Amino acid sequence: MEQQSKNRQQGKVYLVGAGPGDPGLITLRGKYLLERAEVLVYDYLASPKLLKYVPKGATLIYAGKKGGSKHTHTQEEINQMLVDWALAGKTVVRLKGGDPFIFGRGGEELEELVKAGVPFEVVPGVTSATAAATYAGIPITHRGYTASVSFITGHEEPGKENSNIDWSKLATGAGTLVIYMGIKNLPIIVSNLIEHGRDPKTPVAVVRWASTPEQETVVGTLETIAARVEEEDIKPPALIIVGEVVSLRDSLNWFEKRMLFGKRIVVTRTREQASELVTALEGYGAECLEYSTIQVEPLSSYAILDEELDRLNEYHWILFSSINGVQYFFDRLYARGLDARTLKGPHVAAVGRATADFLLHYGIVADLIPKTFTAEGMAQSLLDFGVEGRNILIPRATKAREFLPETLRGAGAQVTVVPVYQNVVPQGCKEKVRSALELGRIDMITFTSSSTVTNFLTMIDAAGPDELRNLLAGVKIAAIGPITAKTVTDNGLSVDVQPETFTIPELVHAIVEYYETDKARG
Repeated sequence: MEQQSKNRQQGKVYLVGAGPGDPGLITLRGKYLLERAEVLVYDYLASPKLLKYVPKGATLIYAGKKGGSKHTHTQEEINQMLVDWALAGKTVVRLKGGDPFIFGRGGEELEELVKAGVPFEVVPGVTSATAAATYAGIPITHRGYTASVSFITGHEEPGKENSNIDWSKLATGAGTLVIYMGIKNLPIIVSNLIEHGRDPKTPVAVVRWASTPEQETVVGTLETIAARVEEEDIKPPALIIVGEVVSLRDSLNWFEKRMLFGKRIVVTRTREQASELVTALEGYGAECLEYSTIQVEPLSSYAILDEELDRLNEYHWILFSSINGVQYFFDRLYARGLDARTLKGPHVAAVGRATADFLLHYGIVADLIPKTFTAEGMAQSLLDFGVEGRNILIPRATKAREFLPETLRGAGAQVTVVPVYQNVVPQGCKEKVRSALELGRIDMITFTSSSTVTNFLTMIDAAGPDELRNLLAGVKIAAIGPITAKTVTDNGLSVDVQPETFTIPELVHAIVEYYETDKARG
């Protein structure tokens, strides 16, 4: 019993494969463990986007190692960290790029845990070899070409004394060769393969940053690939694929042919609302840079809203102009011990389809959705109904356009505007945004509301119109609708993309269509 009690107090190490780079390729088990980590020790090749799954209070330790001597921690230090944190009773996740047991030194780390008596679990990951081939459009096995494949490290010097690699057997012993960490030694590797019988005309592909928006693929033969890699300035991390299956890339290259592949697009929505836009853009191959320009926060006091909730039966209409307005209104309604039945009297209007769909989560079907998803569209729809003498409640942000309430008041309605949340500018992104703009790393910026425009311009803090134009030179701008677009043009900028219907799916469609047209123009 004493030993069992001791083990329950002891921590545990989970060795998790992060996959090749695309955060979507981590296993469900890996994601589950990240969400429960107390300590995370992660590598250079593990996608930073996986960190969003880790609890806020967890200890994060970057243990990245690059080629040469650019090591944050030595392997011995990493081993000891894992032991120390586990012995301190923590749940430790060791996140490694690819699969931890395929050239990942996972076995070495576990040997140290065994010596220290630390319990552990291993979660496999998608290894970079299969991912690089798959994302480059190269099946590493194919019945018409080969039924064998070998994974090889190119990190050690081929031909060195006491080498673990027998190139005389490997050169012709497997149909496909996938070589990890071999860019530095590529000339020597191809020389050894040719010397030991591999046909110099054998197709070769080198894939850099496999499965990520930065993926680059260079194709040649054993006798030309070294020169091609040098010409294209391909640096690690990259994998080398040798074999006749490489010839299938011409017809099977799917990843790099997506319409937005290679485009870096800034998403300025709140972190909570960015996922739909990010997922859709990434589905077309874009690299999304999430620089939230809006942080939605509750109010310090809901005294005003509480007064109106007590007399909801006096209202004829409640108008919701955003998803945030819906969420914070109902959060307070529930906090007061009320529910959707309280809204049985007034009609409910939603500014657009997304807001109406969100209302359904609370059991409310919108009585009115304007044809045009703007405040102007909602105002016109209500005027068509007739609002003279009607009592109208508008739950919204503390700061918002006054067009809707002023228009309705002008038509004789009694309008009460009540704040239910506030928008603030997030802190800490200015340097990242400006740096990305100055380096020319941004192709497009998306704006989904006027406040995202205003806050983005505040965030980059340009010293006047000239610097603003210089920072955004060559950067395309996509605005979700005419009001947002007007805010862009009012600040001296131009709008390149604007959908006819003001929704996220239509915005994405318009962006794809823009680049398709641009590509067709040549």
